[in-house]
Amino acid sequence: MKSYLITDPTFYGTTPDDLESALDIVYSHKLPDFALFRDKQTPEYIDLAHTFITLSRQYKIPHVLLHGDYALADKLKADGVHLTSSQFDEIAEAKKRGLYVVISTHTHDEAVRAEELGADAITYSPIFASPNKGEPKGLEDLKEIVAKIRVPIFALGGITTQEQIKAVEECGAYGFASIRYFIH
Repeated sequence: MKSYLITDPTFYGTTPDDLESALDIVYSHKLPDFALFRDKQTPEYIDLAHTFITLSRQYKIPHVLLHGDYALADKLKADGVHLTSSQFDEIAEAKKRGLYVVISTHTHDEAVRAEELGADAITYSPIFASPNKGEPKGLEDLKEIVAKIRVPIFALGGITTQEQIKAVEECGAYGFASIRYFIH
């Protein structure tokens, strides 16, 4: 079961020093297989992304990704990009740049489309209740989408406990993605 850390400025701060301190704490307890720098608000995104990539490399995180901007991910030498569910048309360009591409999906149709367009992996959410993310899909729906497509699926949404991780693993998910799991 692969683990995928997603940052949020609420927990990681909005300055390079804050981000570095938070990551040092998280990475000293739990080293994820994938790590995504995600901050939709800061005007200092490039500086923070650079700090994130540098520190993640120091901790030897296997897959370091940036959120939403494949050109910046390429420029800063990240391993990949995590595209939003409104960026399906950017999968091909990100792949041309040699990036590992994860895309957010919330429906079976989106998941199938992501596979058809060549995404390397998807997040499928929300599986469990998660703040401001709508009605959870649940484990039965996760099992259905795992059976339907071949692209690796990261279950996302409300995953904060080992029991939930075990449950999504039993559904056949490739991995789990979480913000809050890594900060507890």
